[in-house]
Amino acid sequence: MPRRSVMFSPGDRPELMRKAPATGADTIVFDLEDAVAPGRKAEARAAVRDALADPEFDPDAEVCVRVTGTETYRDLEVLVDEGDAAFDAVMLPKAESADAVIHLGNQLREHDRRVPVIALIETARGVLRAEAIADAGPTDAVAFGAEDLSADLGATRTDEGTEVLYAREKTVTAAAAAGVDAIDTVYTDFDDEAGLAEATRFAARLGYDGKMAIHPSQVPVINDAFTPAEEETAWARRVLAARDEAAAEDRGVFEVDGQMIDAPLIARAERVREYARLAEAWEDD
Repeated sequence: MPRRSVMFSPGDRPELMRKAPATGADTIVFDLEDAVAPGRKAEARAAVRDALADPEFDPDAEVCVRVTGTETYRDLEVLVDEGDAAFDAVMLPKAESADAVIHLGNQLREHDRRVPVIALIETARGVLRAEAIADAGPTDAVAFGAEDLSADLGATRTDEGTEVLYAREKTVTAAAAAGVDAIDTVYTDFDDEAGLAEATRFAARLGYDGKMAIHPSQVPVINDAFTPAEEETAWARRVLAARDEAAAEDRGVFEVDGQMIDAPLIARAERVREYARLAEAWEDD
């Protein structure tokens, strides 16, 4: 399923984890890394395990766990061996090589959890190796983390984001080349809905499939920004209808609104349909 909104919930806050599915996020991430103080990691692992092993916890959203960068073996021991936690994906923080993703994939298989990896690219080394990380076998999505990257670079974060634009564009390009999802960085001012909406629309124009959220109030703004406008949905309907008509008549070339339609435009129309369906803005004939 598409990952328009990827919402983080601290692993040491059971009450927030239980409420996370109600936010409407496509993916919820129970965080064992940055959101949890070093002295509370054990408590967080136990809390995440208990939530994910509870048969009554059955959200419609994709459930992901952001493991720790240095103790993934312990994370999986507690989650799987001690509690048989059910989750759909894991997020690898500070992914810096394909080998790191493959190693995590091997650990998951050893624990009988053959789930995909979302690789978080948030360091200079990770940016330089974005293509290999995105192309690694276990990788199902790459996420871009501007805040940690800025710290690693020694850059100053600005509203314009020009200091991380190269990395942001390289990450989404690597994802497209590998055929995996691309998830954009967080917007840290959760009181600024207008700024978040514009940042999300810009990410969509760059080619990102979704955006990370750090507060429940951000989820509907992000989902709405990834919802196609009516005129875009109408265009996609015309393109797909013309495609089907051309196929029925064994024609390889056709036009819509005076524009010749090729494979990239058909792919764009299919993407619009997918996101419109999520927003219940598309009815199949």
